[in-house]
Amino acid sequence: MRAARLIRMVLLLQSRPTMTAAELARELEVSERTVTRDAQALSEAGVPVYADRGRAGGYRLVGGYRTRLTGLARDEAEALFLSGLPSALREMGLEDAASAARLKVSAALLPSLRDASESAGRRFHLDAPGWYQKPVTPELLPAVAEAVWDDRIVRARYRRVGGDGDVEREMAPHGLVLKAGVWYVCARVGDDFRVYRIDRFSAVTVTDERFGRDERFDLPGFWEERAAQFARSLLRTEVTVRVSPEGVRRLPHTLDRSAVHDALEAAGPADAEGWLTLTLPVESDEVAYSQLLSLGPESEVLEPAALRARFAAAAERLGELYR
Repeated sequence: MRAARLIRMVLLLQSRPTMTAAELARELEVSERTVTRDAQALSEAGVPVYADRGRAGGYRLVGGYRTRLTGLARDEAEALFLSGLPSALREMGLEDAASAARLKVSAALLPSLRDASESAGRRFHLDAPGWYQKPVTPELLPAVAEAVWDDRIVRARYRRVGGDGDVEREMAPHGLVLKAGVWYVCARVGDDFRVYRIDRFSAVTVTDERFGRDERFDLPGFWEERAAQFARSLLRTEVTVRVSPEGVRRLPHTLDRSAVHDALEAAGPADAEGWLTLTLPVESDEVAYSQLLSLGPESEVLEPAALRARFAAAAERLGELYR
């Protein structure tokens, strides 16, 4: 543990001209007294760490000293490619590996380029969860992530949708996906690839047995296809509506975007008032009611008749409230 910290200290000093004891203590998550002891230990080991006294003082490496301890370990190299996803790294248990990788890359760069990581971090940040949602990290995510990185077989107990009890599966986890704050694992079960929500795992055992990764498996392509299939599977019925120009503008923010796009492509010309008649695939009449109600007077339901009657009753109640 201390050896790793000493290496980090050298890399930090190599990547910056001078660092105060307070800055090093913060980066290394130790006390300033520990920083002093570590600096002395490095000096005794032959690393030319020099302490400048005074208000503008700090620690620095003397004589252009360069360590050769900049080679990336495999987990550090893999984590480096995810370094723009700090929350995801933390949830998967890879934060330390990414931090070490960034330090090593920074130490290997020319002095004029060493602020590149900080500069990029100031200009880009990914916030994966959707609005109005409090992200919850699945307790078993680090174990699943470990299996994904090491290509290890997993035995998992999974809660079925609808509370039909747990099922046990042996799977070869090929990839992780973070979608709107929810973690999924794409895994091969038998000869098929399936998708599981990790927060529905009630138990996970990572075995010592490694699986042969299917080199034809394309995680982004697989996820895009399955996500599209899932979205289409939800749209089980249709409604016919008249929509005003303002309603057309707001419609993609109310219903499934691809379904709205297809409905607009298939629509005929607008009427004299500029309204379009659309046939929209929806999940159910109940869901369509709550979605289309948000458009207020910018849409008129034509079919099915029962849904139109429900909107008419809602309009009467609204009229009574605001009369």
